[in-house]
Amino acid sequence: MEARAVRKYIRSSPRKMRPVVNVVRGKRVPEALDILNFLPQQVTRQVKLAILSAVHNLINQHPEERIDEDALVVREIRVDEGPRLKRYRPAPRGRAHPIRKRSAHLTVVVGTLEAAEEAVS
Repeated sequence: MEARAVRKYIRSSPRKMRPVVNVVRGKRVPEALDILNFLPQQVTRQVKLAILSAVHNLINQHPEERIDEDALVVREIRVDEGPRLKRYRPAPRGRAHPIRKRSAHLTVVVGTLEAAEEAVS
């Protein structure tokens, strides 16, 4: 069993998000959430919300089954580049310097441990 969640147009650059995402990839969900609580980056809140959303999506997809949240694993977590907002800043001698305000798309796939072990073998 697995479920995914996608957060789009996050106002942070993908380059700043990737180190945070790499820390929690492959970890169990409670462990990943604990790690995110102690990281200093601001983007950890967005990553935490995406992981929780994926967990709740899995619970909603299988309402008849009892799912142990401690047995869930972050199977895939990916940061893709979103659109850039292009702005210009005044510069000396009548010129303009471009400013690119980057955004990111975050995709999280959460699955059970059994499904992760089957995919490996």
